[in-house]
Amino acid sequence: MPFCKQACHYCDFHFSTSLKKKDELIQCIAKELELRQDEFQNETIETIYFGGGTPSLLTDSELKLLIDSVYKYYKVSENPEITLEANPDDLTPLRIKELTNTRINRLSIGVQSFYERDLKLMNRAHDANEAKQGLAEATHHFDNISVDLIYGIPGLTNEEWIENIETVLSFNVPHISCYALTVEPKTALETFIKKGMIENVDDDLAQEQFHILAEKLEASGFINYELSNFGKPNYFSKNNSAYWLGKSYLGIGPSAHSFNGDQRAWNVSNNTKYIKSIQKNVLPIEVETLSKADKFNEYIMTGLRTIWGISLKKIQEDFGENYKNYLLKQSEIYIKEHLLYIEDDKLLTTKKGKFLSDGIASNLFKINLS
Repeated sequence: MPFCKQACHYCDFHFSTSLKKKDELIQCIAKELELRQDEFQNETIETIYFGGGTPSLLTDSELKLLIDSVYKYYKVSENPEITLEANPDDLTPLRIKELTNTRINRLSIGVQSFYERDLKLMNRAHDANEAKQGLAEATHHFDNISVDLIYGIPGLTNEEWIENIETVLSFNVPHISCYALTVEPKTALETFIKKGMIENVDDDLAQEQFHILAEKLEASGFINYELSNFGKPNYFSKNNSAYWLGKSYLGIGPSAHSFNGDQRAWNVSNNTKYIKSIQKNVLPIEVETLSKADKFNEYIMTGLRTIWGISLKKIQEDFGENYKNYLLKQSEIYIKEHLLYIEDDKLLTTKKGKFLSDGIASNLFKINLS
């Protein structure tokens, strides 16, 4: 859902702050679901995820239309996980009550920080008080809630970061997603840093704050099942886990990405072009067929980020002896440095190596291996 009230300074996702085409776009998203039903005719839908943008800008009738479209054109499991990303300022008592009348059963709330200074730096639409009120209201009506936090924000001390973590824990939510602030090209954040208006992101501090996070959440019963995701038992995000486990997914709407195991596809990142195309019953989509090396690299990237690791048996079976030997050879230095280890025929990251997993993975990639 590519609509937002205002632009966050760090965001490089596709979105629009104009809601003029919202009605048209929602109708087209419902139409795209119909047009693409054959792609998933042999699949059972286990999760439906409203991402953005800011999906909490949708009314309950708009959400109902889209969810009903999924049920109409696809086979849906008996108890699917249906998540709505929401901004705290949208979670008024009335709005929460409306959401309880839909099939939404999980909320992902973008708090990011409880410090006004940080929220202003990031240009978030809510303030700290709205974050706390939204969380309090949400937890009265929803059991399955995830909260997003950002660490490594310029000026955020370790003490303040601990305070942010403890504030979220006080609401007793079962899932927390945490991301290091990254400076994406062509964002307002990059411009401010280049002009010296904001100090640059400190990677060492971000790493320190990740380790603080992991220690505190694990002590509170959370499992760091993927680099950025912490869940209590039985509350891992089915949606997020599907990406890391290489399952097929269908991305609907402007700029949405899809994956079927062999191909990756993405819709045009332009609302007007998307609408015009769908209205002509033409999918505005580009498709890339993945090579053997692409699939190997993706498995390395996703596997290293998770508690499930990289199965050496799977590497052998899916890619062959050459790939397995290459992986083991490239891994040697990281095993010696106690960043990776092998257990039960799986290559896994140590606690020390987890924050560095993306960088390690890129050094394990293979470009052209026959």
